[in-house]
Amino acid sequence: MSPLGLLFLTLFNSILGLSILFPILGPLGRELGLSEVQVGLFSTGYALMQFLLSPLWGRLSERGRKPILLLGILGFGISFLLFGLVALLGQKGFFSPGLLFLLLLLTRLLGGAFSSATLPTAQAYVADVTGRENRTAGMALLGAAFGLAVILGPALGAGLAAFFGLLAPVFFSAGIALLNALFVALVLPESRPQGSIPPDRLSPWEGHIFPLLLLGFTLNLSSVALEQTIAFYFQDRLGLSGVETARSVGLALVLYGLVAVFIQGFLVRRFSWPPRTLLLTGVPLGVLGFLLLVAAHTFPLLALGLALQGAGAALAGPGVTAALSLAVGEGEQGLVAGLNSSAQALGRMLGPILGTGLYRLAPEAPYLLGAGLLLMVLLLLPLLFRRVRL
Repeated sequence: MSPLGLLFLTLFNSILGLSILFPILGPLGRELGLSEVQVGLFSTGYALMQFLLSPLWGRLSERGRKPILLLGILGFGISFLLFGLVALLGQKGFFSPGLLFLLLLLTRLLGGAFSSATLPTAQAYVADVTGRENRTAGMALLGAAFGLAVILGPALGAGLAAFFGLLAPVFFSAGIALLNALFVALVLPESRPQGSIPPDRLSPWEGHIFPLLLLGFTLNLSSVALEQTIAFYFQDRLGLSGVETARSVGLALVLYGLVAVFIQGFLVRRFSWPPRTLLLTGVPLGVLGFLLLVAAHTFPLLALGLALQGAGAALAGPGVTAALSLAVGEGEQGLVAGLNSSAQALGRMLGPILGTGLYRLAPEAPYLLGAGLLLMVLLLLPLLFRRVRL
């Protein structure tokens, strides 16, 4: 198998281990006596560490991709093992509620700190093993690994929880990470010459970098605001019960994920579209998807709006990542990938707060915000293309 194929499996396993937890963190938190806000802080803290540390890991990976990738996966696995052990002891009453929350939060911060090494190093690895003409297709393959894992992970997590209890997915996730680390150690080849010396720095404010980072942040912010509110929106728009909402949203999200995987795993790789084409196609599709969500009052139209937004994100996301990779030299791939991951993590931090806050004002507000942000991006793309040669 090619190094790119091996990297696909590595990233798929990493994201699968994370997405397995999506359906169980909420009910597990309630079982442990934690509030919704406390459970939400687990995700916020995780993203905060990614925002802070991704640039550091990206820079360190310039000395060698494989050791950083291995360290990130091992740290992720150990953090989830600790999370499961602390939660298990909490179930048995060994900790007060306050101490239990603090210990669980610390394990999530640890997980965010180490997992922030994985994505920027994987992006830099792709840059190492692909030529400039194949860079976009390589980055799209990472997106396909991410999307496929997000489709399968929640279903696997829900199944494990149903048969073995809410903590089973946590320990299963830790086990996947440790096996993934073994896979990386034994099978994945190094892509960076040993002893490479990284550049001193790469400023995010440079004229050919900052507009692309801002674009990536905007895309992530609008997508996460949607993801955090879409279940409420389906329930309120369609007048569904809790069980009906879970079924309807689950079906729509599977469609959303399948569209993204098909686009990134097949279309982008098959036709090798350049970043300019991906952005000029993906951003308008995202705008259309958000506007359709605002107007829709039936399940088919809501699902179509979600699928269109997913298609737009699946095109524009690799466009931004590939554009950043192509905007710098071969010795700066880890640095720029770290900055990209940090910008995306900032979107994941602010998206839930902004999305749910706007939803309380008006259910359509998060999607109007998403449409407005992407429309602004679309209007500014010609200026971006003059600054950055894509």
